[in-house]
Amino acid sequence: MPLHRDIYWVGRQWAVTGYGMQAIDQRLNGIFDIEVARLWEDSLPERMHALNWVNVADFDKGLAAARTRYPQPAGKAVPPEESISRLKDGAAAEQVEPAAEAFDMRIEGLPAKFVSPWRIRRQR
Repeated sequence: MPLHRDIYWVGRQWAVTGYGMQAIDQRLNGIFDIEVARLWEDSLPERMHALNWVNVADFDKGLAAARTRYPQPAGKAVPPEESISRLKDGAAAEQVEPAAEAFDMRIEGLPAKFVSPWRIRRQR
């Protein structure tokens, strides 16, 4: 995979691009490219440091540049304490269904005539 057109940082082996973090060597065919969503995985530095061909210092600089460029996404919402206590007690949470609203398509005072299935002609 060629480098993304938006390049923000270039090192010896790695580049921070609009895709995320990409290996500069095109012979790797994008196998080691890291998407933006995967930049904040905890095991990412350990996995990449285990590879023999990786320049560790260059990778760490690139990862730091990528993480400053793409801040960590917000985590999943934590449910409130009372809902957790209800689930621990075994009580079923009440499911409240929203009331269905009536759908009314009438428009008062605007005469309209269908010309074709995709066009409506209004009289002025």
